[in-house]
Amino acid sequence: MKTLKLALVSLLAVALTSCKKESKTSVGVSNDSLTAKKDSVIIPEIYKEYYGIYSGDFAGKEMITPEIGEEYEGDVYKKITLKINRITKDSVYGQSIVNGNQRPFQGIFNETSKSFILDEPGDDKTDGRFEVKLNGDSLTGKWTVFNKSAVKAPVKTLKLTKKEFVYNPNFMLDENSDLVDWSNPKEFVEKYTDEETGKTESYKTSKNRFASDAIFKLNASKQKLTEKELKNLRKLDLEIIKNSVFARHGYSFKKDTYRYFFEQTDWYIPVSSNVDNDLSPMEKENVVLLNRFIKYAEDKYDSFGR
Repeated sequence: MKTLKLALVSLLAVALTSCKKESKTSVGVSNDSLTAKKDSVIIPEIYKEYYGIYSGDFAGKEMITPEIGEEYEGDVYKKITLKINRITKDSVYGQSIVNGNQRPFQGIFNETSKSFILDEPGDDKTDGRFEVKLNGDSLTGKWTVFNKSAVKAPVKTLKLTKKEFVYNPNFMLDENSDLVDWSNPKEFVEKYTDEETGKTESYKTSKNRFASDAIFKLNASKQKLTEKELKNLRKLDLEIIKNSVFARHGYSFKKDTYRYFFEQTDWYIPVSSNVDNDLSPMEKENVVLLNRFIKYAEDKYDSFGR
């Protein structure tokens, strides 16, 4: 009998201990759930009407060396895009895209003055601060680099307009576009014969490659290109036809050559440093074919005055 009582007491003690543990576990889970809910509170977004893409001129003073004459200081224009992705009470989040370089930024918005202060991370030598003011659908202001010795123009001005990026396979270069590649001149040795003396002399001259009107006829986003269409084209023709595909998808070009051609249009808006996944199957096939021909194609060069 005594043994039975001891056994019952032991069982009761185990049951009570089990209940306490279960109670503690339940309380713990409850607290964790509350904490999780508290930590996952979504900070409300505000001023969504200001979200979007602002694209336009990015200008700074730089020393310019002309083909003839002395070096002088002048305005150098580039195209820049600012993407405002999110605004909260305390922060603004987005990206800057220029010269094929896409950088995140974070900052603040002042509702009273309708102005932004936006800082890039600072871990790249070209990072800086944007101080811009909103006026309707326009953003104007300046950008100042953090490391003033890292760039030619440490302060640049911005004049941007809000735009809506749209992919359109019909987009083409304007037929009145300048078709000269000014970024890659090549030196040639030529000969000159004096008519009076008959003496022939050699001299060096700088020439630029140029495209043909084939770039207005072939669209690698709409038609399956053939070897017959490509075999007699210049290298620059092939490069432009190929890169028109990427331009239509909003690719931000690192090379001056391609930026220059597409910035002559009113439809080109650089929005990304990588659009590979956006290309259609046909566009990808055409790019592969164009790359094959680009590898062996030749260019035509001539002298041009600016």
